[in-house]
Amino acid sequence: MRTRKKKWSAGELENNPRILRNESEYFGRLTEYFNDGKPIHLEIGCGKGRFIIETSRREPDINFVAVERDETILATAARRAEEKAAGSIAFVVADVNDGLEFIKSGEISRLYINFCDPWSRKKKWAKRRLTYDTFLELYEKLKIPEIFFKTDNRVLFESSLESFSRKNWLVKNISLDLHASNFPENIMTEYEEKFSAHGPIYRLEAELR
Repeated sequence: MRTRKKKWSAGELENNPRILRNESEYFGRLTEYFNDGKPIHLEIGCGKGRFIIETSRREPDINFVAVERDETILATAARRAEEKAAGSIAFVVADVNDGLEFIKSGEISRLYINFCDPWSRKKKWAKRRLTYDTFLELYEKLKIPEIFFKTDNRVLFESSLESFSRKNWLVKNISLDLHASNFPENIMTEYEEKFSAHGPIYRLEAELR
């Protein structure tokens, strides 16, 4: 579904200090942008920012980069981050299908993939999943050592387990019903809060061997 544009979003994209545009001096230079030596964690598909904002509050010793391909949604997330005095977050309008060209190899120490599109209606769509083999190869090329993954789609979760296994990632801390497991560190996304009542949330962590 296409997001309705907000009148204020263009100004937010232009003026919000947390948003890195592709003409920015620090686009592709995240380590220099933060300039504090702290690890950098990345979320692909940040939505309206609930997860990354709360995570940044809990982990002040980490810098965060939140990626969203929809400009209006990203503008909303960046505005919320300012209003809620979030921790260290940079927001980037980008599509992972373009190769995450704003990231240098070795800059990211953790990747969050939360409730991405499962692409489960047609078998041929499997290659579009953010945990498909070609995407895992991209993350490996960028030397991202670990991935934290959540979904409510069983088909996506099972195919992700297969992909991680094929590409030689070590999978651990698997949960087939996250909310029933009393996982102490879980921070819900907007989507998760809305739809978790309809079925279990699946979660795993994967390490690059």
